Parts: sequence; C-alpha cells; structure tokens
Amino acid sequence: MTYKNDEATEAQEQPAKWQEQSGITLREARQTKLLKVFLLMSVIYTLYLAKTLFIPLVFSAFVALLLSPLVTLARKIYIPRTISAFVLIGLVVAPFSFLGVQLVKPAERWMDALPMLSAKFSDHIEEISEKFEKGQTDAQLNGEEANKKAAEETSFFSSWFEDEEAKVAEEEKESVVTGQLKQGSAQAFLSVLSNAPFLFAQVFGSIILILFLLIYGQALFKVFIQDFPAVTNKRRTIVLVSQIQKRLSSYIVTISMINGLLGICTAIAFSFLGVEDALLWGALVGLLNFVPYLGGLFSCTILLMVGVVQYGLVSAAFLPSTIFLCINILESQFLTPSILGKSLRLNPLVIIVWLAIMGWLWGVVGVLLAVPVLVCIKIILEHLDVSPHWVKLLETDG
Repeated sequence: MTYKNDEATEAQEQPAKWQEQSGITLREARQTKLLKVFLLMSVIYTLYLAKTLFIPLVFSAFVALLLSPLVTLARKIYIPRTISAFVLIGLVVAPFSFLGVQLVKPAERWMDALPMLSAKFSDHIEEISEKFEKGQTDAQLNGEEANKKAAEETSFFSSWFEDEEAKVAEEEKESVVTGQLKQGSAQAFLSVLSNAPFLFAQVFGSIILILFLLIYGQALFKVFIQDFPAVTNKRRTIVLVSQIQKRLSSYIVTISMINGLLGICTAIAFSFLGVEDALLWGALVGLLNFVPYLGGLFSCTILLMVGVVQYGLVSAAFLPSTIFLCINILESQFLTPSILGKSLRLNPLVIIVWLAIMGWLWGVVGVLLAVPVLVCIKIILEHLDVSPHWVKLLETDG
C-alpha cells in the first residue's frame, strides 16, 4: 500500500515539475531573445557613432582583399611584399589622381556657377508658371477690364502708390532671394572647405592602412588561425576567407570594369554631341552606378538639369539624360546580367532597403559600400550553413 501511495504521489507531482520546467524554459527563451535584440541595437548604435573609424577600416579591408592575391603571386616569383605593395598602391592611386586633377577645374566651375544656375532655373520655372497662369486667366480678361478701368478712373493716386509699393516689394524680394542664394552657396563652399582636410586625412589614412594590410596582413591572419582558441574549425575558416576573397574580388573587379565602361561610353557620346564637361559627367555616372537602381535615377536627374542649363527649356534639354538612359538600359539589362549571371543574385527590394540602412548609418560612402558588404554577408551565410532561409530571402528574384 505504501508503494502504491508513493507512485500516486509521484504521478501527481510529475505534471507540476513539467510545468515548472516549461515555465523556466519559456522565461529563458524570452530573455535570450531580449538579449539578442539589445545586442543588435548596440551593434547598430556602435556602427553609427563610430562611422569615422569603421568606414576607412571596411574600405581598406575590401581594397586589401582585392589586391592581396597579386601580392602573394609576386612573392612566389621572389618579389618582396613591401615592393609589390608599394607598386600596386601606386598603380591604383595614379589613375584616380590623374582623373581627379582633370576634373578639378570643371567641378570648380560648376560650383562657382551653381548660384547663378539655380537662379536661372528658378526663372525658367517662374516663366512656365506665369504662362500657365496666363492661359487660365485669358477667359476672364473681358469682365475684369471694365472693373479695372473703373477702378483706375476713381483711384488714380492710390493705384500710383500701389505700383510704387509693388515695385519696391519686388526689388526687396529679388534682393532677399539673391542674398539667400549667395548665403547658401557661401555656406556650401565653407562646408566643403572645412570638411576637405578631414576627407584628405581619411583618404591618406586608408592608403596607409591598405599598404600595411598588404604587407603584414597575411602573417597576422596565419597567427590568428593557428594560435587563437576562438577559431575551432581552422580549415573551414580558411576556406570561408578564400571564398570571400575570390567571389568578392570577382564582383568588385567586374562591377568596376562595367561602370568604368559605362562612364567612358557616356563621356564619348557627350563629347560627340557637344555636351560641356563630358569627362566630368562620364566620371559622375560611372561612380553613381555603383549604387544599384538609385544611381541611374540620380544620374538621369543631374543630366536633365545639365541639359536645361546648356540648352534651355527646349526639347534638346532631354538629350543628355536620354542618351545616358539608353546606355544604362543596355548595361543593366544585357551586359551586367550576362557577365555576373546568377552567382551573386540579390533581391532588388532587399538591396533598396539595405541601401537605405547603410545610407543612414554611414552616409554617401555607406551607400557605395552597401552592395559589397551585402555580398560578403551572403557568402558568409552560405558557407556557415546556419541560416539558409536568410540566404533564400536574399536571393529571391520574384
């Protein structure tokens, strides 16, 4: 009887224990999710606050990852890493420096002419609006003429004073607009001038960091793989890094060549058509094309304004943007898909959302680095094989 009573007591206590254990498990699961959310928020907060540190690091890491195989190849033919690194940095920096020197004068000319161009553009807009309003008021002129004549006959002196006041108000308005344009251009110039030393310091620091990564990066990576206890699967880590290097380098080189070809074709077409500063616009559209989808839209908008400035409000103003749009359609719909294929396929909606996030975090440079970072994340998720649903989400083409 005692044995049966003990069994009955255990049977009654067992569900209570299970309920208690399940309650603890649910509470631990909620705490784990909450900690993950806090961790994600802290990472985003750190990336946002320390963007002046992370932007040069990420950019330098991508460039060093791209040039590292060439340094390794030169080492196999008994060329020291220091010499090959200096030569590669020179070969990379020299063309961009030459292009920058060629584009300084056109860019300065457009910056100086920006207030005048904005005023001219606003005058064109006012002219169009006046013509539109005139067309609307033509039907009411007959009735208003009689009222206007009667008012002029009864209040000659008051209308004279009103005309004088209108002239004074118009002159004051023009002076205010001109002053605002001059003040805005001066503020923009001072902002660019004040940020120039910091920008040059970041560029110079990135070049030095790339140089040291090319010289000493491989030795540090070997020590990290062999001696650090955090790396449990050494072979898998080496394969992962090599795959990131191979596929990301292939993507960056291919996209750079395609965008460079787009810029060259645009500059040649503009030169043939007589568009001013064709080299500047070719370099600009080639740079903006690193931003998928949005880069082409910004380029079309800028070139439309350029056409309005050069040709006026006529049909020829659409010529630069139309020419670029045709070249961009050929590049985006035929050339890029045939070269890249589906190995680095990414969902367009995911790209747009990721561009918005990176633009909020790191500004313009973040938008330019957004797609390489997303490709790197996709490669890591593929090789770790821990979140296949995320990889499928990134690759979905609709």
